[in-house]
Amino acid sequence: MHSKQRLIEQRLKRVLTERIRPAVHARTVPLRAGVWNVPGEPVPVADGLAARYRPVELGHRWGPPWSTSWFRITGRVPEEWAGRRVEAVVDLGFDVTGAGFSTEGLVHRTDGTVVKALNPRNGWIPIADPARGGEEFTYYIEAAANPALCDSHRPTPLGDPPPWTTGTGDAGDPLYRLLRLDLAVFDTQVWELAQDLDVLGELMLGLPEADPRRWQLLLTIDRALDTLDLQDISGCASAARAVLRPALSAPAAPSAHRVSAVGHAHIDTAWLWPLRETVRKVARTLSNVTHLMDDHPEFLFAMSQAQQLAWLKERRPEVYARVQEKVRSGQFLPTGSLWVEPDTNITGGEALARQLIHGKRFYLDEFGVETEEMWLPDTFGYNAAMPQLMKLAGIRWFLTQKISWNTTNRFPHHTFRWEGIDGTRIFSHFPPVDTYNAELTGAELAHAVANFQDKGPANSSLLPFGYGDGGGGPTREMLARAARLGDLEGSPRVAVERPADFFARAEAEYPDAPVWLGELYLEFHRGTLTSQLRTKQGNRRSEHLLREAELWAATAAARAGFPYPYEALDRLWKTVLLHQFHDILPGSSIAWVHREAERTYTEVLDELQGIVASAQRALAGDGDRTVVFNSSPYARGDVPALGAAVRSTPTGTTDPTHPTITPAPSGGGFVLDNGLVRIGIDARGLVTSALDLATGREAVVPGAAANLFQLHQDFPNEYDAWDIDEFYRNTVRDLTEADAVRAEPGGVRIVRTFGDSRIEQLLSLRAGSRRLDIDTEIDWHEREKLLKAAFPLDLRADHSSAEIPFGHVKRPTHTNTSWDAAKFEICAHRFLHVGESDWGAALVNDSTYGHDVTRDVRPDGGTTTTVRLTLLRAPRFPDPDADQGRHRLRYGLVIGADVPDAVREGYHLNLSERAVPGSAAVPPLVATDSDAVVVEAVKLADDRSGDVVVRLYEAHGGRARTELTLAFPWSAVTETDLLERPLAGAVPVRPDATDGTGPRLTLRPFEIRTLRVARRGSA
Repeated sequence: MHSKQRLIEQRLKRVLTERIRPAVHARTVPLRAGVWNVPGEPVPVADGLAARYRPVELGHRWGPPWSTSWFRITGRVPEEWAGRRVEAVVDLGFDVTGAGFSTEGLVHRTDGTVVKALNPRNGWIPIADPARGGEEFTYYIEAAANPALCDSHRPTPLGDPPPWTTGTGDAGDPLYRLLRLDLAVFDTQVWELAQDLDVLGELMLGLPEADPRRWQLLLTIDRALDTLDLQDISGCASAARAVLRPALSAPAAPSAHRVSAVGHAHIDTAWLWPLRETVRKVARTLSNVTHLMDDHPEFLFAMSQAQQLAWLKERRPEVYARVQEKVRSGQFLPTGSLWVEPDTNITGGEALARQLIHGKRFYLDEFGVETEEMWLPDTFGYNAAMPQLMKLAGIRWFLTQKISWNTTNRFPHHTFRWEGIDGTRIFSHFPPVDTYNAELTGAELAHAVANFQDKGPANSSLLPFGYGDGGGGPTREMLARAARLGDLEGSPRVAVERPADFFARAEAEYPDAPVWLGELYLEFHRGTLTSQLRTKQGNRRSEHLLREAELWAATAAARAGFPYPYEALDRLWKTVLLHQFHDILPGSSIAWVHREAERTYTEVLDELQGIVASAQRALAGDGDRTVVFNSSPYARGDVPALGAAVRSTPTGTTDPTHPTITPAPSGGGFVLDNGLVRIGIDARGLVTSALDLATGREAVVPGAAANLFQLHQDFPNEYDAWDIDEFYRNTVRDLTEADAVRAEPGGVRIVRTFGDSRIEQLLSLRAGSRRLDIDTEIDWHEREKLLKAAFPLDLRADHSSAEIPFGHVKRPTHTNTSWDAAKFEICAHRFLHVGESDWGAALVNDSTYGHDVTRDVRPDGGTTTTVRLTLLRAPRFPDPDADQGRHRLRYGLVIGADVPDAVREGYHLNLSERAVPGSAAVPPLVATDSDAVVVEAVKLADDRSGDVVVRLYEAHGGRARTELTLAFPWSAVTETDLLERPLAGAVPVRPDATDGTGPRLTLRPFEIRTLRVARRGSA
């Protein structure tokens, strides 16, 4: 029986491929074509329509990498085709093995309006249904010659900007060849037969061999194939379908798993293509989707990433109008609640809040839709603050898929409640189909049913279907499968429905779903915490400058009538949010993307510096004294948090209250001693001692050296820019030799060279500080190497505390379980702390996210803890020159620190004081009386009412009480959600209910609160 099964399987495959599918468009006549090659970047549609075209034939080679060619196709429907459905069939040179990684085209009518897209598995254009016969037509195809860069994951220069954007070199050889240009009759019965056989054949293969249904289907398919005349498929298609009809009519078992299928097209906002190409991918995909909806009113499509719809509105308003039409009809479903699908490991807390604010507000303003789900299928891990942020944005449900990529531990649930660091729980789902680009095949459905981890108490899962990344989205073939699989024996029941309907039913079905506490750590793609340092620095610095710009502009608006720059801040925030997309900020895009991002960040930073400077000048007033501004949420000596103080020293001079300690020679090296800590630096420029003078505790392991650069070979098995594989630790080179170690008034300068690279550092210590500052410049020219800075600390820590958005998480430093061992590279934002019950140390940084913590044995049997920062990598795919060149970054060792010290020092390192000439001190607009309560944002309300919005959180991990001081006239304080809307049941606090300064608050551990303060007398 098994040999017969193989014969029938082979027979079905060949007949479908070589006879039935070609017969769908068997009656053809050739089309005429002309081409115009765009001499540079893409042009407006009007230019393409007005261009001069030259005739081309089949086989024409076109498209140097990243270029655009316009094809004009013309034809006439034969008279004898009257009454038939007629389509044009075009193959631009598609690589059908990678639906989203090939050439694509967008079809226009002669008036410039859009018809649909052409993609590798969607190469048809509607001409007439039914045809009159004799009608003539002309269409224009804007074809993109995007290179397929994902095939080999090998270094390639094709990810660089094309020569016409840089003015160098030639465009290169054509990538594609025109393979088909036909006008054809669409044979509906043959097409339906192909779908019948496709579904039953896939279902048969997915059933267990012991299931009688498998063998019944096998024989039914065999009988249907026997009815076919292979030379006249059209003439016998109906008879073959009649043989298959009983098999397609058998209903599913009452207990069958229920699959909620929703159309989707995951489009990376940038990755192996630049942002400009994503704009076109979105237009192509959504033209396909809306066209498909016309013929299939049951088709529903979920679209995430508001940024992509905003682009569509701006660049292709006619396609956007079609989207709006389909939103009104209930077929097009704005989904996901975010501006883009961001990286959630590296993105800062306030930026994640803005992702939700701008995403949800776009859907509300444009479509009147209040989204209730977070849709993040492809992000590389999820920080533990996300549940609370979701809830504060009015989100009820969370969907992802990427955790199925874990390489060590299988996540134990597909449906569960995710609990964040503050205790908030969000109902969550991982589609067990293990893809967000499903095709609704029998193999996928069988995998989803077998893979579902929560079977028994739950019996529902979600399945996103459609070709992503420019593959064109769902197809009519996928919808045909869905229709046949709605109630079919041997298959789960498939229903095309809204994500919200799935989540509501699944939550009701599984009220006692298990709870997963803490971060969703992806055991894969750990290198994304480090790759493309300049991109990460641009993001970190932009986030902090946006904080400063809003703070000082709001303060100046309240105090000095400064015009608050609403439009500029909105635009700049959206630019930064865009670049937090999960293949830009993680450093996993082509060179074109990252070079463009670096230029964009420079422009953003320059504009924000201008806003900050203007606001501070308005606040400081006239005069020649120095006004020092402190945007940190913690005071600095005489300068209050979020305010400014006047100093008598001239602008630009060193702060006399915190001078830099002058190094003293010692044993061939130097000592930095400020009476709080004593730092010993040996002749090699390594830190051999970091003594806490108050306790007598030595931070550095005796005989070891801190701030030790360690160089590893870094050649992961796959996904260069994405991955760090654990075996990288097997080879290491300690960089102990120094070219120069010398004292300067500002500290100790060290120069090291190795390979083709050079590192120059300045180690400094200020009076009154427990933080050793390390200012580092690296001229990096290594390949496939990983650079870390190691700090072996003489303390025993069984966990580390790492900053994440709006709080910190504790992670084990041991490897007791496979889950612990898998976290060999971890994320921390501004600080990572390790300690014993009464003493510890912290590393703070201004641009580093990757860290590792290990434990070692002392000679006396005790244990020590080594913390390392991952500074640079040198992957070669997708950007062969990733991170090459000069970098500057800062980090510091805080000695004798607890977690509150680490929080404070992390902010101080990243938010430097600013000095401007003037005469006026600036009291903080908002102040707290608890170090545990951090003010994260001060801004004016987005509705331009003049209200002040304050976002704060508990940062230490315990209960906190605080009284706010509001240093401006106010009439009411109301607690709001992230979108600045009053929370249900929120009662405004008025001045007469307090002592007039501000409200009293109690916060639970890591709780985030948003307060809207109505200014008395504001417009």
